[in-house]
Amino acid sequence: MDVIKEMCRGSLIGAANIMPGISGGTLAISMGIYDRIIYAVTHIRKDFKGSIRILMPIAVGAGLGFIGLSYVIQWFFAEYPVQTSLLFTGLVLGGIPEILKTIRKEKTGIGKIPVFVFMFLLIALLPFLNESGEMVLLELSVSMAAKLFGIGILAAAAMVIPGVSGSMILLFLGYYQPLLKEITSFMDGFLQMDLQRMMQGILILGPAVLGLAIGIFLIAGCMEYLLKHHKGLTYWGILGLIFASPVGILSEILKYPVDFFTIFTGMAACAAGIFTAFFLGEKES
Repeated sequence: MDVIKEMCRGSLIGAANIMPGISGGTLAISMGIYDRIIYAVTHIRKDFKGSIRILMPIAVGAGLGFIGLSYVIQWFFAEYPVQTSLLFTGLVLGGIPEILKTIRKEKTGIGKIPVFVFMFLLIALLPFLNESGEMVLLELSVSMAAKLFGIGILAAAAMVIPGVSGSMILLFLGYYQPLLKEITSFMDGFLQMDLQRMMQGILILGPAVLGLAIGIFLIAGCMEYLLKHHKGLTYWGILGLIFASPVGILSEILKYPVDFFTIFTGMAACAAGIFTAFFLGEKES
């Protein structure tokens, strides 16, 4: 049951990284497993077996959520964008009580308010900087591989730092739809055993995956340092990022027409998200 629960947490984190406005790191915080993941990543050399025991079910679940649910999320977001967005909003908000418990244990002083406000504004204003980035044409070239490597590192930062939506940043830069299309194309090629499409997907996505892997280890080390030496202020900054996350989501919702059914089912989806975050959360953290 513990392994299944960890995989469920991982699948939500993986799916969250597909949704613009949602941060996988935020859901990890909400479910109380963020510190444990960071520790496992940064101590994988010192405690390989222990780290793998922690990371494996979460990583498998995240992979299934990211790849397997990419089709489902795309469909739900296309057919029910408001309800889907509010579901993830509930997942984010559902973990705030557990974060507040952690914050109360730490002494932070007056610096916590400026840190909270700065981090809140940093993310809350992002959706209004660029309504829609011009989409990039992915091609097989050295320059594009270098760009995708950098995009992978940027995505790693967004995955590791709670409250920062990698999907939204990629949307602004024009890489979100092309990369999502390439991932689904690769999966279609894999299912159909189309070697040409699979090879194209590997060559295009490979540099981004490499940058993602390297970035996760580098940025996880930075986050471990902050959590170890400035845990109180770091969590206040994270709280600001988390409170700002729904701003980006709600800014997207306002673009769609709503009626009573949409509002009712949207509120139900948000409540389901809050309950799910509460159920999957680590209450001992």
